[in-house]
Amino acid sequence: MTVFFATFTVLCIAVLGMAVGVLMGRPALKGSCGGLNQVGLAGSCSGGCSSEEKEICAVKKAQRLSDRE
Repeated sequence: MTVFFATFTVLCIAVLGMAVGVLMGRPALKGSCGGLNQVGLAGSCSGGCSSEEKEICAVKKAQRLSDRE
């Protein structure tokens, strides 16, 4: 039973830490250029996006940067 409480406590501390990080304005997690992108199935790092998608991404990025200021 002691192991259960110790594990539960550690997990609660981890969840609390992640919640505090989100509340403090930490940016969301992002994927990398690896994974499915390496085999050509997903992602925009290899230039697989259309020009319209790239423009939308650029606008969203500019909005996020202006919101931080």
